[in-house]
Amino acid sequence: MKTYYVYILKCSDDTFYTGITSNLSQRIIEYQTGKHKDSYTYSRRPIELVFYAEFTNVELAIDTEKQIKKWSRTKKEALINNEYDKLPNLSKKNFK
Repeated sequence: MKTYYVYILKCSDDTFYTGITSNLSQRIIEYQTGKHKDSYTYSRRPIELVFYAEFTNVELAIDTEKQIKKWSRTKKEALINNEYDKLPNLSKKNFK
């Protein structure tokens, strides 16, 4: 069974990048070495892997990546810090 990873990288400019891959270690190497010059992270290296989750269902992984990309920085930080109880209260409609 294939495994998919949704991940969050912290960039050198203190921004977050969220992505999906089926080979996390290879993808991190690609970011660190600057393999993709047109990528968001290229000029923001070095990067740090700060969160990842494993999925066996690719559709669920894609949906999760899309969901996280819409989140506020504060909500992403709660996820990264394993503060799952804070996530419902940090939705954009509640966070003003």
